[in-house]
This record gives sequence, C-alpha cells and structure tokens, in this order.
Amino acid sequence: MYLKNVIKHFSVIIRHKWVVFKLCCRVGIPWRGFVHDLSKFSPTEFWESVKYFNGKHSPIIDCKRDKGYSEAWLHHKGRNKHHSDYWIDLNGPDGKPILPIIPYPYIAEMLCDKLAAGIIYEGKKWTKEFELEYWLNERKNIMVNNQIKELITDFPTQVSKEGIKKVLTKRNVKSLYKKYCIDYIDNSRI
Repeated sequence: MYLKNVIKHFSVIIRHKWVVFKLCCRVGIPWRGFVHDLSKFSPTEFWESVKYFNGKHSPIIDCKRDKGYSEAWLHHKGRNKHHSDYWIDLNGPDGKPILPIIPYPYIAEMLCDKLAAGIIYEGKKWTKEFELEYWLNERKNIMVNNQIKELITDFPTQVSKEGIKKVLTKRNVKSLYKKYCIDYIDNSRI
C-alpha cells in the first residue's frame, strides 16, 4: 500500500505540475510554471503527503483533520509565493494582519494552480463551472487583500461563462490584475 501511494502521489504531482506549466505558458510566465511546487519533492512535504494520500483531494486536508496541522502545508506555504498565505503578516503595526497586493507573476501562477488542482483532482468530472463553485465555498476561509479576493472571484466567474481558452490569456489576466490592483502597483512592472 505504501509503495502504491508513493507512485500515485508522485504521479499526481507530475500531472499537476504539467497542467500548471501549460497554463502558465498561456499567461506569459513559463518560468513560474516550470518551478511551480518544486517544494512538493522535499522530504517534509512528500512523505507526509504519501502517508495521507487518497487521490481525491490534497493529502494536507486529511493530515490537518488527523493531527490538527500539517507540516507539509507549513513548509509549502512558506516557500511558494503563489499561495496567499505566503504574503500574510499577522503582526501589523496596529495589531491587524497586513495583507499586501501580491505581485502579478504570483497571482497569475495562483490562478493557474487553482485551475490545475481542480482539473487534476476532478478528472473527467471537471467542468468550467467547478472552480467558481469551489472558490465561492473557499473564499470565506481565505485571508487575502480584498482587491485580490475580488480578482480571484472575477477570474473563475469568467471561466465559468466563457471557458479556459478564452479567459486564460496573458492579456486577460494582466487586465484583471490592473483592474483590481492598479492603485497599488507600478504598472510598468507587469
């Protein structure tokens, strides 16, 4: 059983990385797609995920249910800038969390990652509406800047209406980023 989980988990990582890479190429960030989730091969992330692997959703979910936390997740979010958790500073000067605007390459990678996760875990059951439904359930639990939350909501809404091919383009993702983050960014850098 254990060897079977090693092979299956490794396969899920590779397939996920491949889909993220292809999607990242569509939005003009192939390097982000290439290096996406390399930390999943680290012992901390890989072996915990093998232990809790079931193929239906992230092993991190089951580990958190079992132990109350996940070493793999703590390791992963601290090394991967495409996760909003990477950017949170809970010790703001006024005692409130600091939730900055996440730079464009990592937002674009995040959107590709979210799509790819749904595509891989849902398999043939995946539909263009899946990510929006998932996000609408998930967003209340995500600590992120309001502008970023609106951007993330807008993106799967567009995908659900028009499909990935029409929506997942460099022009569209940059346009969404400018729409929601224009007041917070140096436009020449995206």
